[in-house]
Amino acid sequence: MKRIVLGLVAATAMATTAVAQEEFAPALLYDLGGKFDKSFNEMAYMGAERFKEESGVEYVEFEISNDAQREQALRRFAERGRNPIVMAGFTWVEFLDKVAPDYPDVSFTIIDDRVDQPNVRSITFKEQEGSYLVGMLAAMASQTGTVGFVGGMQVPLIGKFECGYVGGVKAADPEARVIRNYTGDTPAAWNDPTKGGEITRTQIDQGADVIYHAAGGTGVGVLQAAADAGKLGIGVDSNQNYLHPGHVLTSMVKGVDVAVYNAFMDAMNGEFTYGAQDLGLAEDAVGYAVDEHNEDLITEEMRTAVEEAKADIIAGEIEVHNYLEDNSCPYW
Repeated sequence: MKRIVLGLVAATAMATTAVAQEEFAPALLYDLGGKFDKSFNEMAYMGAERFKEESGVEYVEFEISNDAQREQALRRFAERGRNPIVMAGFTWVEFLDKVAPDYPDVSFTIIDDRVDQPNVRSITFKEQEGSYLVGMLAAMASQTGTVGFVGGMQVPLIGKFECGYVGGVKAADPEARVIRNYTGDTPAAWNDPTKGGEITRTQIDQGADVIYHAAGGTGVGVLQAAADAGKLGIGVDSNQNYLHPGHVLTSMVKGVDVAVYNAFMDAMNGEFTYGAQDLGLAEDAVGYAVDEHNEDLITEEMRTAVEEAKADIIAGEIEVHNYLEDNSCPYW
């Protein structure tokens, strides 16, 4: 993905500050599910690694194992002079909102939610737009007219993925059926590939032949079960096409890696900005992945239809519902 140009879609007025070179000591905090979840957290890690490779500057990182560690980890990093501090995941909101005012000279970045503090950069994505595109692909690839969705923790953020996906499915095939399930309502839902596989097999038994997951590490089980059954999965956040070549139709990718990279690089260069940014197709921050692992699965007709829809979304001719702003979905 292209580097996101910061400030293009700032939702609030943005102030710029220089992080003094001697104060620059970047840190990254992952969400539950682990650094190598092959999805959201791993994309954050990849962004940090890209920064380290290009700059030669080391960073510190921490993988939490429970929510009780969140505030402690934030305070420990801030007190030890870590700056900037980047958090991957919406579940950091409550803790960052509490901690940020106590360390006004530290620059924080939260990915996937917003915290209204003067020393915080908040990055969110229009996941509904990318999900709409992969929903179209799912409907066009389906042989049964039934497709599936497996979410992780049942929260409004994942509703953006779910609702956008159903919208794309219905746009491509108004008669298509979408089976929708979640793996849980606690953070453990992000790291349960066994349950993800079980849900996927149940959906396949009900006729689904393309299954999209938005479930973090749980999604590894979704893709495995789909491939084992000779069906198609759709990956999320990172490009997961390589996991089961020929059995992953595509992946809905978003620039978590770019958000981390930009936060570190901007702070190092004295160009760090604060405020909220909401990034989508227009900023090349979400999209669908085509590579050597899935190019034979996506026909020219499918790609043309999706590219036309992408252009219409960017132009405002198609408005994809944002479930996070309105917890109802017009597509079901």
